[in-house]
Amino acid sequence: MKIISKVIIAAILAFFISCADDFNNFEPNSGTLTFSKDTIFLDTIFTNISSSTRTLKVYNKSNKNINIPTISLGRKNQSFYRLSVDGMTGKSFENVEILAKDSMYIFIEATIDYNQVTNPIYTDSIVFDSGANLQDVDLVTLVQDAHFLYPQKDAQGIKETIVLGTDADGKLIEVEGFYLENNQTWTNDKPYVIYGFVGVNSGNSLHIEEGVKVHFHQNSGLLIEKGGSLKVNGTLEKQVVFEGDRLEPGYANTPGQWSTIWFRAGSINNRVNYALIKNNEIGVLVDSIGNTNPTLQIANTQIYNTSSFGMIGRSTNIKGSNLVIGNNAQASLACTFGGTYNFSHITLANYWNSSVRQFPALLVNNYQIINDSKIVVRDLHQANFTNAIIYGS
Repeated sequence: MKIISKVIIAAILAFFISCADDFNNFEPNSGTLTFSKDTIFLDTIFTNISSSTRTLKVYNKSNKNINIPTISLGRKNQSFYRLSVDGMTGKSFENVEILAKDSMYIFIEATIDYNQVTNPIYTDSIVFDSGANLQDVDLVTLVQDAHFLYPQKDAQGIKETIVLGTDADGKLIEVEGFYLENNQTWTNDKPYVIYGFVGVNSGNSLHIEEGVKVHFHQNSGLLIEKGGSLKVNGTLEKQVVFEGDRLEPGYANTPGQWSTIWFRAGSINNRVNYALIKNNEIGVLVDSIGNTNPTLQIANTQIYNTSSFGMIGRSTNIKGSNLVIGNNAQASLACTFGGTYNFSHITLANYWNSSVRQFPALLVNNYQIINDSKIVVRDLHQANFTNAIIYGS
């Protein structure tokens, strides 16, 4: 029995020594790596804003463990790309090992300064080894310049805020944001990227000209305060676009990326013409009390992919024509808490399928539920829908 035990122990030791040799013996790379992609596209990014992360898988399909002497970016330390290889981050790596019939991941990101590149299509490559064994994978990114608008910080590093109101306990409800100074006109020389809420204050107006693209970061939006005005002047050929700041194809139709365009109670003479509003929480939110003139006149506009309402009015006056609103987690159009609503040539097509939708495509009511024991009712003066298509799942 002792002899058998010694034989078994010897066999086990031999097995582990053999395995250890397999893991310790690495041969030089011979240029036979294969890759999940031959080109990595990081899509479009804004200047000095980090891209999303892309992944490259590197395969060693041979029967031998290999050592790759170098993996680096073609532009070396001057590159605007950065890599993560086997948990290490940088732009150049040495003696990277891959076991036989194994693989590894490389993660790629970029932050590019538009002012330091001569071509908006910025390229580089990931270079594996050198000489006769050199292999590479191309990197391509389109970078855009933009107007960046964001809250300022004070000496203590606290960002500007906008007060939205008070909660049930009387505490201020604040969001990160700032107000535009005086009257402003945005032109289509380059996109606008918004961080936080940008507000138009009393007595001021914001004019947005044809072809302008406005991109909102997460938890950002546009507020038109009492006495303020918004004029969106798109055209059939050059509509004004409001969407999130993630430009990758995977985010092209993703709801909830930013907050809303909010016309606060008392805002005046708001007009939106030829606009595309997409991928936010509430497409357009309109508040007002007792307005005899429309708080918002909106025409030739599309509102898609909202994680809540497409358009909601609360005791307000809205006049709309030639509108399409669709794919909304709740109602496409909600005319609530009374008010005056006149719509012509409107299509409400709610085929939301990302969750269970419990609201109708069109919701009209004359009340607001304050709490379990309090409901406030206001007059519904008009709710006219002329030449309308209302349909959904």
